[in-house]
Amino acid sequence: MVERGAATKGKVAKTVGGADDVELKATIPHKQIHWGLRRYNLTANNDEERHIYFFDTPDLALFNAGVVMRARRIVGGEHDSTVKLRPVDPRTVPAKWKKYAGFKIEADASENGVVKSASLTMPVAKGKIKRVAAGELGVAALLTDEQQRFLTEMARLEFDLSRLMIMGPMLAQRWKFTDPALPWPITAELWRRDDGEMIFEASIKAPVVQAAVAAGGFLAHLAEIGAERDHAQEAKTRWALEHYAGKARGKTVKSTATRVAGKPAARKGAAKSPAGKGPGGKTAAKKVKGKAIAGKSKTAGTKTGAGKRRRAKSKR
Repeated sequence: MVERGAATKGKVAKTVGGADDVELKATIPHKQIHWGLRRYNLTANNDEERHIYFFDTPDLALFNAGVVMRARRIVGGEHDSTVKLRPVDPRTVPAKWKKYAGFKIEADASENGVVKSASLTMPVAKGKIKRVAAGELGVAALLTDEQQRFLTEMARLEFDLSRLMIMGPMLAQRWKFTDPALPWPITAELWRRDDGEMIFEASIKAPVVQAAVAAGGFLAHLAEIGAERDHAQEAKTRWALEHYAGKARGKTVKSTATRVAGKPAARKGAAKSPAGKGPGGKTAAKKVKGKAIAGKSKTAGTKTGAGKRRRAKSKR
């Protein structure tokens, strides 16, 4: 039973206070990835495909200073870049940043704890991220003047952006859907590194006022459907950065979660990596024996981002 009384009054509210909303996250153990995809009917036919790039130094100078720089190419959607700072005390964030639509203060919660972050996301013209990745433009080209000021003023960090290396792209599939057993929409993301290893995360977002009940409800939902706790749970960002930083330093960095490379979500009858290709850009489709991962699930809810994005991919 959950403890309650004077000792617990306002505990969660105090923990997430000052945030705009709370995002509750849980990674699914590698051995249950295929089960999770089947449980919610998540396939390459109803996903949103993304290419995610991080920018840092080989010794992760930004990350260790509490800064994450990221760019996303969303197939069939808008591209963007983000500067995120964590942890932050919302009381110290100047109100001037709140005028930007891409600014938010969020409480990222998992079974390992809660971290508050402040981020500023801005749109990026299509084609620019590819030019930066190809070395035609510097990393600074992905940040607006406002983002660079945000980095300087909020992180109190004067940093030469030309020192940053490109880490990625991470190939990712994202789904947003509903389940009748949970009142909050679920977001699921499957990321795949260039070494073939994968991480699968499920999350929900809720207003801060609902944080306590959302946390309890989300974990109870995962327990009820049989999702095991990932005792080696780690954040996707750290999982990605430490890998690419290790490669840059000329050595292999093992993830704290011993994840074995496997097949991500598949089209009917075939396994497919997040972008339809394996490491190095080679096609990685193979027949799946037994029951297809793409089989329809009676428990699946409403999906978003299917047909139009799939047609757009063929033009990319």
